[in-house]
Amino acid sequence: MERFERDPSTLPRHIGWFTASCILVSNVVGTGIFTTTGFMARDLGHPGLILSIWFVGALIALAGALSYSELGAAFPVAGGEYVYLRRAYGSLVGFLSGWTSFTIGFSAAIAAGAVSFAAYFLQLLPLNDERGLLSMILALVLLWSMTAFHLAGSGIGGILQRSLTILKVGAILLLIAAGLIAGTGDWAQLAAPDTHLAPGIGPCIVSLIFVLYAYSGWNTAAYLAGEITDPARTIPRTMIGGTLFVALLYLILNGFYFYALPVAELAKPPLLPVADKVARALLGFEAGQFVTAILCFSIAGAVSAMVWAGPRIYFAMAQDGLIPAIFANTSGSHQTPVNAILLQSFWASALILSGSFEQLVIYSGIALMIFSALAVGAVPILRRREPDLPRPYRTPLYPFVPAFYLLVSIVIVGSVLYERPVESGIGIATILAGMPIFLFWRRLCGSKGLSKTLD
Repeated sequence: MERFERDPSTLPRHIGWFTASCILVSNVVGTGIFTTTGFMARDLGHPGLILSIWFVGALIALAGALSYSELGAAFPVAGGEYVYLRRAYGSLVGFLSGWTSFTIGFSAAIAAGAVSFAAYFLQLLPLNDERGLLSMILALVLLWSMTAFHLAGSGIGGILQRSLTILKVGAILLLIAAGLIAGTGDWAQLAAPDTHLAPGIGPCIVSLIFVLYAYSGWNTAAYLAGEITDPARTIPRTMIGGTLFVALLYLILNGFYFYALPVAELAKPPLLPVADKVARALLGFEAGQFVTAILCFSIAGAVSAMVWAGPRIYFAMAQDGLIPAIFANTSGSHQTPVNAILLQSFWASALILSGSFEQLVIYSGIALMIFSALAVGAVPILRRREPDLPRPYRTPLYPFVPAFYLLVSIVIVGSVLYERPVESGIGIATILAGMPIFLFWRRLCGSKGLSKTLD
């Protein structure tokens, strides 16, 4: 078995519960909640069923947050699930988790978010960008602006993240309040299904995948555990409280959609800009521009959160000797992992310039689901293997909560493998592509007497 010797206090603890919660909320509330309900309205046709699936998605995310909270409190170090997987399954699985986070989990999501930000931002301006050059420049400007803030340390980065989150949530609540006060919606539409549809289990599972995409990011605080103050209390408080807050916000916003328009109208093309369609119906054309501005704030906040959180994985991997030690270097009073941040931002920039990030994001879903399920599975493994490990927080209703998350994950992964074998195969191939790199680096380190492992 491997030793786990890394000092949990390597990075200074400057992140309090509110900043950690803002990082989580910003990372979760991206574009999904503003776009996916239109597809669900088309495929399911019943407001009650759609709201029920959003509620089930919240339960799944909460089960994951409850399980990760036990792991985060037991291992309050940078790196998140990479740390848990290495502890429970060994260096290879931990490395593959970090490899997947780097190649597609964080970097591709950052690239996709930055390009989406540019597309929405240009809608606010009367500019022609036929060749896409301006969009690419704006995406890179957003990425490197966020990078510069987080290179400056968690103090300045925290101010940025709190500001973006408050603006995002405040704008969403303002839109809802304005629609309820000045709009002409009807709550009776919540009970008015589209009688032409009789959805089966297949469309419900597909819709649940959409919903889980919108909830993804509930585990963000785990990556920053090495910098969070009083982690035994703050990590569970952040992950559980943040997930519940997002779930409540999502349910309110979806109820607002059905208040504004009947499900049959939401199901009409165009499906993607469902929030824009609702705002225009309640408040007029100008409200659509306001929704576009909300989306810009929302995406910027998500990109900022990922630029902050992702590099902590590579920092932890470098500390453990699984990638070059240069990526464990820190600087400044906040001991910022500058090289790990730059590594991620350069790769995200390459994806923006290449345009390949879109395919990577499609492939990443199954890979990230597999690793999150493995992390939740680490809870019973470590309880059995290391019963004396200090656990300041224990997952309630154990083992039912982790078992629920694992069961759902197995069903979803199996469904995606069956329905989308090509995309799933490429996602799994991306994971496996990390194996020769791991073996090469281990052999290189071993040949030089540099290996930090392992009993």
